[in-house]
Amino acid sequence: MSVKLDILAIASHPDDAELSCSGTIASHIAKGYKVGILDLTKGEMGTRGTPELRLLESDRAAAILGLSMRENLGFKDVFFDNDREHQVEIAKILRKYQPEMVLANAVTDRHPDHGKGASLASKACFVSGLRKIETSVEGEKQQPWRPKVIYHYIQNNYIEPDVVVDISAFWDKKKASILAFKSQFYDPHNQEPESFISRPEFLDFIEARAREMGHKINAKYGEGFTVERVPGIRDLFDLI
Repeated sequence: MSVKLDILAIASHPDDAELSCSGTIASHIAKGYKVGILDLTKGEMGTRGTPELRLLESDRAAAILGLSMRENLGFKDVFFDNDREHQVEIAKILRKYQPEMVLANAVTDRHPDHGKGASLASKACFVSGLRKIETSVEGEKQQPWRPKVIYHYIQNNYIEPDVVVDISAFWDKKKASILAFKSQFYDPHNQEPESFISRPEFLDFIEARAREMGHKINAKYGEGFTVERVPGIRDLFDLI
């Protein structure tokens, strides 16, 4: 029987979640929540690395973070669509692990797969709750499931956050999970062509962004998210 998740991060590419929300993932795992990552593609159109290597790196990052699960749907990098076929495949994962919360790609970003992945994940969450959409896994009929909330992490392009999570105590773990993707980031011994994210200053940018988000909430490091609907609380002091 599959483990029931509290949080599922859905990412267009391996390393999207590590770069954008792994501090939040680590902080919630430390509190006892069960968290997983669903990668939509193997990042095979990336300048550096191979699909096989990206999967190995994903496993290393998963071990560093202590994930309860990580799967890859093998959608075509760059060329996947937000259509019924892809929505239903994600719905199967949502029904399998029944997460209460989904963290999804940025609603708009430099890489078109990020915004596309954001809208695809959002639509799949809705589809997953429809009883007349029938799915099965290994011959077993699945029951409808719809996460209670979707938050979108922020990636390359700056987006004003609606919520910021303090990840100060988990910065080192976030950094380690990112560096598990050794093929993708700066390595003077890697002779592959330079990419947008393999320049040495890119990791400086990731830290600067985390410091910027942390500054908004008087913390050293933070990760920002946007919401699809206004969050509700029962106690104003929950916001402190």
